[in-house]
Amino acid sequence: MALARRLLRLSPHLGTLPLPSPNSSNLIGTRTYISDMRRSAFVDRLLRSVRSEISSLSNFAPPPSPPPPTPFTVEDRPGEQWTRLRRVFPAAEGEEEEVRVDATLVDGALPASRSGADTGGPPRLHISVNVEVSKAARPGVVLTFECSAWPDEMEVRRVFPVRRGGPAPVQQYIGRQFSELDEEMQSAVQDYLEQIGVNDDLAAFLHAYMENKEHTELIRWLKNIECHIKK
Repeated sequence: MALARRLLRLSPHLGTLPLPSPNSSNLIGTRTYISDMRRSAFVDRLLRSVRSEISSLSNFAPPPSPPPPTPFTVEDRPGEQWTRLRRVFPAAEGEEEEVRVDATLVDGALPASRSGADTGGPPRLHISVNVEVSKAARPGVVLTFECSAWPDEMEVRRVFPVRRGGPAPVQQYIGRQFSELDEEMQSAVQDYLEQIGVNDDLAAFLHAYMENKEHTELIRWLKNIECHIKK
């Protein structure tokens, strides 16, 4: 009964309670509009940032890279993190050999001192280099040299043959580290690489070339991002 009396007392005021507005959907639309405006602002800011970076990089390009050491030819890989050099020449026995050099962009660095102590100078940048020498008379085998290209030095890490055209071993034995080999063998390998053009001059060229490639690839990457954002 008490509840009934309370309802009777409230009945004159029930008609004054607010009813759902027929325009409540406008509120949802307004929120969506504001959300779209905020998203557009973020996109515009990102576009300005990307375009500013492209402009800055375009205005401060590194010096042009020198031509490759003769008779190497460069096979660039646009959009990839490596490049390839090739040369073909007659070997001592008269049979043709092909030298293929695959080099990455800069993939590491050490302090200026080789001993590991930081002398405050610029770091020594590192490029990984894979050299393959193949002979026309033995197409199923290539001699592989894993190297490190420093700005002023080509350093050999390993030497091992690789079989092509057949099943590869799951874990091929690739010998010892180059530094662990007999000194006479180390000297012979270095003389051989010098003969085929894999030397300190090639290391210096790779660093100059990869500096330009890094710059070019960075601009291409930024332009791809810009293109995707605009769509």
